[in-house]
Amino acid sequence: MEAAQEALMRFVRNFGLHQPDRTPCGQPLPVSEAHAMVEVAREGRIRQVELARRLRLEKSTVSRLVTNLAGRGWVHRETADGDGRGVLLVLTDAGATAAARQADARRDRLTALLDRIPDDQRATVVRALQILAEASVEPS
Repeated sequence: MEAAQEALMRFVRNFGLHQPDRTPCGQPLPVSEAHAMVEVAREGRIRQVELARRLRLEKSTVSRLVTNLAGRGWVHRETADGDGRGVLLVLTDAGATAAARQADARRDRLTALLDRIPDDQRATVVRALQILAEASVEPS
């Protein structure tokens, strides 16, 4: 257990996951905003409440996060059809460009990381990450 904890802490630090105002791929953007951009870009349009659920953040935190993204000119809020209180989030053209830039940086960083893992161990590492991600989901 101690070895797993130490390995995880070293990975978090070495990969830069502990830096709240910079993504691990070097983008000058809070990690939570980067994750929000991934979800909005993936869906094209997403309800703000769904974004909160996916990010596992409180609605008020996501509201502030979306305000920051809107302030950057990356996200536009729309009223959800048939729901005067519902909010739909849509990337602006500038947001789509920023999301693509972030995706490229993520891909490049992960490719560089995986390239440093011996060929015969890459699939095992990827599978271990998938298992770790699945195990980290709290039961509802």
